[in-house]
Amino acid sequence: MPPTPETVEVDFITPRHLAGGGDPAWITVPLHRACGWSHGDDPLMPRVLLSSPDQKALLRLEPDPDDQWWSLHHAAEPNRPAWYASFGARTAVELIAAVSDALTDPAPATDAPCDPYGALRQAGWSPYAGNGLASPDKTAYVERLGTPADPGAWFVTVTLAMHQKVWQARFGAHTPPHLVAAFTAALADPKPVHRTDSRRSLPTLDQDVVTRKTTDVLAVCVADALEDRVHSLAARHTPTPPVPIPSRQAPPRHGRSR
Repeated sequence: MPPTPETVEVDFITPRHLAGGGDPAWITVPLHRACGWSHGDDPLMPRVLLSSPDQKALLRLEPDPDDQWWSLHHAAEPNRPAWYASFGARTAVELIAAVSDALTDPAPATDAPCDPYGALRQAGWSPYAGNGLASPDKTAYVERLGTPADPGAWFVTVTLAMHQKVWQARFGAHTPPHLVAAFTAALADPKPVHRTDSRRSLPTLDQDVVTRKTTDVLAVCVADALEDRVHSLAARHTPTPPVPIPSRQAPPRHGRSR
């Protein structure tokens, strides 16, 4: 049955690393509206630049057929050198959003050891090329270059038949581990992501590799999804009102009445 004017045909796709890029607004709009990142307007350039309130981080979205479309650069801090992360055009926005959400979380990151491989192992990823891991369908690979004494950059690569590269994510050696772990946890998440243009945007329609379930969804629900995400992220920055302290009443005065 074709969708009615009140509904939209939505495809729910797994695995999410083969769902196509999705809508960039899933990342840029919450950064601006919920997290206070500022943007410049240049209508003559097909790019988006967003900078964090403290001017230490810069997110750039710039179509480039020969390189990464998304790049995130962060300035050096007293306890960490400058670092970067970048993502190919077909990296699902849900995966990139996991990084931006973790970066802008006002709650301080834990100092406990963080293993970006942990969520992948729990999801059944298997050893690959020494210290890397491969997805169960052998279309996604995560590895860190370097040595245990001098670890290097992280690479997440998604390929199809004949090693055709679909997209790649890169994290510099000094990228905070909890940000890499946020990305790999989103990568391992078995929940499908939704797309409204999958026939055009999917890197493959091979049913042996991609599962696509089509459902008619109320158009208002599709439109509200981004707004709900903005409100949810904005709530993280809203301070919890203090619990009022009950006022202590003066003890009753016991005296003779006339």
